[in-house]
Amino acid sequence: MDVLKVSARSVPNSVAGALAHAMREQKTAEIQAIGAGALNQAVKAVAIARGFVAPSGLDLICIPAFTDILIDGEERTAIKLIVEPR
Repeated sequence: MDVLKVSARSVPNSVAGALAHAMREQKTAEIQAIGAGALNQAVKAVAIARGFVAPSGLDLICIPAFTDILIDGEERTAIKLIVEPR
């Protein structure tokens, strides 16, 4: 499964393109975001990606969850969005 890491400075259209590519290739993807700004960009990307893959018959759903990740030796809590076709 592809893990796309999104920051508050990520461009939603770029993330959506990567997400659409992952969905076409592997049928599932995970987006990780830490912080409100990053989560905002991630949710925008999912909404845009839905439009990218809809013509090919894919309807995306998004399942939010918490995950703990290690950054510079420090454990942080992130939000992960598991994206799958409906």
